[in-house]
Amino acid sequence: MTAAQAGPYLIWVGLPLAFASALVTNAAYSFEHDAAAALPPLSPRRPFRSVKMLLGDRRWLAAFGAETAGWLMYVAALALAPLALVQAVVASGVAVLAFATAHGHPSRLARRERFAVVLAVAGLALLAVSLIGSTPADEHPPVVGVIVWMAACGAGAAVLMSAPVRIARAAALGLAAGLLFADGDISAKLVGYGGLWLVALASLIVAYAVGTSVLQWAYQRGDALTAAGMATLATNAVPIAAGFVLFGETLPRGARAVLQVASFGCLVVSAVALGRRQAPQASGPDPCAGPPVRGEGPLPQS
Repeated sequence: MTAAQAGPYLIWVGLPLAFASALVTNAAYSFEHDAAAALPPLSPRRPFRSVKMLLGDRRWLAAFGAETAGWLMYVAALALAPLALVQAVVASGVAVLAFATAHGHPSRLARRERFAVVLAVAGLALLAVSLIGSTPADEHPPVVGVIVWMAACGAGAAVLMSAPVRIARAAALGLAAGLLFADGDISAKLVGYGGLWLVALASLIVAYAVGTSVLQWAYQRGDALTAAGMATLATNAVPIAAGFVLFGETLPRGARAVLQVASFGCLVVSAVALGRRQAPQASGPDPCAGPPVRGEGPLPQS
């Protein structure tokens, strides 16, 4: 069943599912961060060793299981509501992530982080208002457009992982993971069409697998809010744009267009705030870095 076939009532069933997905997934991100940060350094140069360490950690496995459950809720929501609206609701998980990172005490967050969370929530609220009354659509996208879009996201992720950038390393890797997850989310939408679109299963598996790995590396280079927060913003902003560009969802006009521009402005500023370099900590070993691996240095820091 597509979003267009679901009708208005099922669409509003899909939105609570999307919100539940945001709660579960972002809480899982926080637990994943704590587990991954306590492991020895993970490295893309030794992927099998990294995967073995992750799968051997019970805390990480439990968190990953919760993240998988949240993703299944997301897929169910996607079958009942338009892509852009589902992504707008799911992106509210940035606030959930901030609350979990602060262990229930938002005052523990830095002022910059609180500012970023407030902006993200405000932007998502404006986006939700701008989408009210939009026409659900599930047009099959052009194949060439899908290939170009997903290749661009993959290339962007590769650049963020390998090239020096002017943002904190955890933020850069989180953003790279978010771009890969966005490819996975778009692939999940395509698989729902069936037929020849089932070939998107391959990109779905690859995008989520690589994105999950990159996110674990990000966890070892910064806090959960910076790494997973950047991933969450990218994971939701990119498919929202894809909903309009590729899937034929209705573009707003008039006042709704103004609201949507303001919402994306808030999200961009929020992402910039989360991605700013943090001041260096006091000298001393990083308790979360783990012991060095013989014959292998850490990934370059930007």
